[in-house]
Amino acid sequence: MTVEISPIEQALRTAVRDVENHVAAAGWDQPVSVYALVHTQQALRDNPGIAAELPPGTEAQLADNPQHLLSIEQEGLPQAESLEELLAQLAWPPAVAGAAIVVERIVVPPEAEVDMPEEATAAVEYLQAHPQRQDVRMVVGVLREGYSWCALRSRSHDSSDQVAQSADAVPGLVAALRATFE
Repeated sequence: MTVEISPIEQALRTAVRDVENHVAAAGWDQPVSVYALVHTQQALRDNPGIAAELPPGTEAQLADNPQHLLSIEQEGLPQAESLEELLAQLAWPPAVAGAAIVVERIVVPPEAEVDMPEEATAAVEYLQAHPQRQDVRMVVGVLREGYSWCALRSRSHDSSDQVAQSADAVPGLVAALRATFE
């Protein structure tokens, strides 16, 4: 059984995959990055000059889906001690339809966390040295309407055809990013 998805949901999925591919091209060990998602049609109406800056194929994608979203990387993010603090400082103007965030994390099996030190620096060293560690890049996108899409890439399976995707793969990050629109 095939589940039909709306054009805006498809646009979000495409935008998240495009952001993931863009970041993957830069390699691993990248800082957190944040993207505003805007409706491409509206962006072109507001600023026709950006047409020359759009990636190849955007016009065809827009013709296929009028809900197409343009990803705009946000530069000059506010200083923050944690991801939670960064997200708490974000707010979006009405023209922004959604947002995406890219985060790299170290993941270990739950049983490995039992012996993890409580002190932050020691905990990071413990995780980095753990033999079962996995480096994971998470790209999470949300729209004002409530839709979400996540893409996860593991360094050990660093290939575009190995990127896991779902609406709720990283529920805590989805909720935190969604809160930036409240």
